[in-house]
Amino acid sequence: MDGKHVFSNSLLHGDCVARLNQLPAGCVDLAFADPPFNIGYDYDVYDDKRDRNQYLTWSKSWIGAVYRALKPDGTFWLAIGDEYAAELKVSSQELGFHCRSWVIWYYTFGVNCKQKFSRSHAHLFYFVKDPAHFTFRHDSPENRIPSARQLVYGDNRANPMGRLPDDTWILRPQDLADCFTPDEDTWYFPRVAGTFKERAGFHGCQMPEQLLGRIIRGCSHEGELVLDPFAGSSTTLVVAKKLGREYLGLELSEDYVKRGTERLANARKGDPLDGAPEPLMSAPTTSNGRKVQGYKGPEKSATAPSEPRSKDKPAKTPAPPASSLAKSPAEMDPAKLAKELAAAFRKTNEGYSLDRVVADPDLNRAFLAACQASELPGDARTWNRTLFRLRKAGRLIDIPTERRTECTWESCDRYLFASEIALRQMLDDGCLSLDEVLCDPELAAEFDRIASSFAPGFTSLDYRWGALKLRKEAKLARSRAKDVTLSELKIAQAVRELDMSELPASSGLYLVVEKGDKRKLYAGQTLNLRERFERQFAAAVLPAWSPYALPKELQVRVLLAEGTPAELLACQSVLVRQYQPQMNYPDLAAEPSLQASVP
Repeated sequence: MDGKHVFSNSLLHGDCVARLNQLPAGCVDLAFADPPFNIGYDYDVYDDKRDRNQYLTWSKSWIGAVYRALKPDGTFWLAIGDEYAAELKVSSQELGFHCRSWVIWYYTFGVNCKQKFSRSHAHLFYFVKDPAHFTFRHDSPENRIPSARQLVYGDNRANPMGRLPDDTWILRPQDLADCFTPDEDTWYFPRVAGTFKERAGFHGCQMPEQLLGRIIRGCSHEGELVLDPFAGSSTTLVVAKKLGREYLGLELSEDYVKRGTERLANARKGDPLDGAPEPLMSAPTTSNGRKVQGYKGPEKSATAPSEPRSKDKPAKTPAPPASSLAKSPAEMDPAKLAKELAAAFRKTNEGYSLDRVVADPDLNRAFLAACQASELPGDARTWNRTLFRLRKAGRLIDIPTERRTECTWESCDRYLFASEIALRQMLDDGCLSLDEVLCDPELAAEFDRIASSFAPGFTSLDYRWGALKLRKEAKLARSRAKDVTLSELKIAQAVRELDMSELPASSGLYLVVEKGDKRKLYAGQTLNLRERFERQFAAAVLPAWSPYALPKELQVRVLLAEGTPAELLACQSVLVRQYQPQMNYPDLAAEPSLQASVP
């Protein structure tokens, strides 16, 4: 029996060696392994500080099991650190693997070490079982990159197909003009640190999706089986699923299996990979990037806002007066300011991410108090916004953020619509982004007030984290909208005439309109229509609709729909694009070219 059909599209709990030996021999097309490095990392259940000989014996055991599971023309990629790179390469070759490439993945934001040079790279070995027969899709356009003639010189003689990547993969090659010549190319894949938005949040050794995407696209075909014997955060499996491959993951931690299964459930074939596919084409050099706000740069005032405001829509809350500054920004060295802000974040983040520290009123008050105690120049808005700049510059990468903020679809379904409406109102009132709202305590308080008027009874963190979740998921929803086909919405019914007890307690879509379809107000999706309508159209909430339409004029059109929450959000994206309601988050709208027809 073909093992691919028995084990594929699974994430299995258990010891990897035992599980691998249960697989039929020769059933796997591509294996990617990022095993423990034996450097004392704190995993959930695995002991990462074994005796050297014990570690090497165990490594040879699982590598041999991978060899057995691979097809005769199969491929094996191994990620490993300096400590055992040479030994595991030799062991793999002794077991029968042939090494095609020894890739160095270099990231400039490395792991800070106190007693030796800081770690800023990992080794990636590319092995095959048969050096004459293997999969390497060198002619596929998706596996080629811009050549130097295209990227550097703009030479029209360049091969429009580009070229294959080199074997050095680097974080910010655009910053290293003196180290790499123009005719070289590198792979730019940041290490997924705790402060990165891409991070799944429950595993500290997460690989970038784009790195795995290049390996999976290059060394396997659609429909083939990709194996990860150390699934961890399940990134390999998620990328395989997005790229139309079968997948199989093995994982020792029951908690990682549970969380990885949830992550897989929210991914589907065709979803875009997280991260930039070719940053050399889009990322500026650091010297051309945005300056850290809060100190005087060479070309602009230290107190000037980093982004221009809309001229015809000023923000509700003006910038704090100069008298609120603890001292002139020019009095503090930029490097010292950045260091002090990072120290304040480290002191007060309680293990949470930057987004949580800015969005959580309690954590943010503690952070701002630490900034005031250090007599830093600026104000609350400046300090919060500068934190985002520091994260983008990689200055917070070594600050642990091991605690995760839980926000399941089921929990936020009760208030997500209120977060969306509040965000839209803030944007209409002149705020340029959600970050601007959250970084300014007065704007954030106004956001909370609006959200609570539509869905009372939740915390400020609930409303704000709901908006962050919506922003994060909007891009994926727009992408998935191309595959959405919706039936006709039911005839409009007056909100005040709804019999809530007759509404189905099931998932669905709806459109709130003003009587006679005069105006489209809000397009929504929910896991429970009855509960949503009981909350969104409660008597105490109806006055909040008055700026848009009189409560007696509100009508709703409904469509029952099934699917995962992410799929329902894609359906909502279609509705937002089709009807352009006044109260929805604009970035949720599907692209016109992807828009499916909606009656």
